[in-house]
Amino acid sequence: MNQSRYDEEYYFQISDDLENDKMFILVIYDIVDNKRRLKFAKTLSGYGKRVQKSAFEALLTRQKYEKLVREIPKLIDPEDSVRLYKIHGKGQVLNWGSAEVLDEEEIIIV
Repeated sequence: MNQSRYDEEYYFQISDDLENDKMFILVIYDIVDNKRRLKFAKTLSGYGKRVQKSAFEALLTRQKYEKLVREIPKLIDPEDSVRLYKIHGKGQVLNWGSAEVLDEEEIIIV
């Protein structure tokens, strides 16, 4: 089995002085409507970087985090699903497969 492992520790290399001011978040989502999903992804790209088609990572100040938490409900409908994980402390992300950052969302209409 040929697996590529890519360690991403960049977000977790936060000095102790900044740990209370900044937080690492992961946002994953399943949004049904294409137009709404594109608007949601565009909004998230203003906060962090896309790491998979429906996943964004960001390092945010408390103010930006609170702004994002207020903004998300305005961008989705009840049929959509959004999960925001706030991760504290030091850690490590292990990634197998393609480690490329996705800039554009691919939409296929059948």
